[in-house]
Amino acid sequence: MKKKLLRLGACSFLLLSNMIAIAQDGNAGINEANTKVRSYFAGGVNLMYAVGAIVGLIGAVKVYQKW
Repeated sequence: MKKKLLRLGACSFLLLSNMIAIAQDGNAGINEANTKVRSYFAGGVNLMYAVGAIVGLIGAVKVYQKW
């Protein structure tokens, strides 16, 4: 009985997820991903600046200690 319910639930889930996947537009998904990536770009640039500054400070301290 449990196996039948599990199979029925799995089949229902796969059928519904397939319908949802078919209903999505490829261009809309690409545009949404493009928008999200562009919205994170400014934050990513600032993060890279911060990482570069920390690495530069660590490098400067190491050079100063060896000097």
